[in-house]
Amino acid sequence: MKRNGLAVAALLIVTIAWGASFVVMKPAMNKIPVFDFLAIRFSIASLLMIAVKPKTVLAFKGETLKYGIILGIILGFAYVTQTIGLISSTAAITSFITGLYVVLTPLLIWLFFKRKPNSIVALGAILATLGLAFITIKDASFDYSQIWTMLCALGFAVHIVGLSRWSPNKDVYALTVIQLVTVAVLCWVGAVPDGIQAPLDGQVWFAILFSAVFATAIAFFFQTWAQSIMDASRVAIILTMEVVFAAATSVAVGQEVLSTQTVIGGLLMLGAMLLIEWPRKSAEPEDVVYEPMPH
Repeated sequence: MKRNGLAVAALLIVTIAWGASFVVMKPAMNKIPVFDFLAIRFSIASLLMIAVKPKTVLAFKGETLKYGIILGIILGFAYVTQTIGLISSTAAITSFITGLYVVLTPLLIWLFFKRKPNSIVALGAILATLGLAFITIKDASFDYSQIWTMLCALGFAVHIVGLSRWSPNKDVYALTVIQLVTVAVLCWVGAVPDGIQAPLDGQVWFAILFSAVFATAIAFFFQTWAQSIMDASRVAIILTMEVVFAAATSVAVGQEVLSTQTVIGGLLMLGAMLLIEWPRKSAEPEDVVYEPMPH
C-alpha cells in the first residue's frame, strides 16, 4: 500500500514536470529554432539515461534496435509538431490538444486492428471533439495554427499503439533510450539546413535543461517504476493531470488568461480522457496496453 502511494506521488511529479515544461518552453522557443532546441534536449536526456545505466548500449541490437528506431521516428514527428504548435499557440491550449491522443489511440486500434471501441470510448470521442471545438474555434473561425498540435496528438497515438505492439519481450530501458537517441539524431539532421544555433541566453538553457532532465529523463524513470506496480488504466488517469498543471502554471506566471470558452473545452477533453481510461470491473481485457508517453 505504501509503495502504491509513492507511485502515485511519483506520477503526479511527472505530470507537474510535463505541464510546467510547456510554460517553460513557450518563451524560449522564440529565441531558438525548433530542431535545435529538441536536438539538444534529447541529446542531454539520452546521455543522462546512458550514464545511469551504461550497459544498456549492449542491448542495442536485433528487434529492439529495429523497433526502437521506428518508434523513435514516430516520436520525433510528435515532438516536432508539438513544439511548432506551442510556438503559435498557448501552453494551456497546446497541452489540452496534445491530450487528445488518449482518445485517438482506441480509434486507431479500431481502424488498424478492427477492434471496435465500446460505447464508453464512443462517448469519450464525442466529448473530446466538443472540447476541441470549444478550444480551437474562436469568433466563428478556425485557428489553423493548432493543426500542428493535432498532428502531434495523432503522432503520440500512433506511437502508443506501436509501442504496445512491439515492446513486449524487449529490453524496455534500451528500447526507451534508442527512441530518445533517434529523436535526437533526427532533430540534429533537421537543424543542419539553416545552420545549427546554440542557445543564446540563460532562459533558453533553462528551458532545455528543465525539459531534458525533468520532463524527459527523470519522467521516464518515475513512469517506468510506477507502471511496474500499477495498472496502465490508473496510470493514465493520473497522467491526465498534466493538462491541469499546464493551465494552472501558465496562469500562475501570468503567461496567459484562460477564457471561459477554453476552460469549458479543456474540462470536456479532460472528462473524455478520464471517462475512457477509468478502470471498470466489467471491462473486457484489452488486446493492446495503452502506455502514456512523456511530453
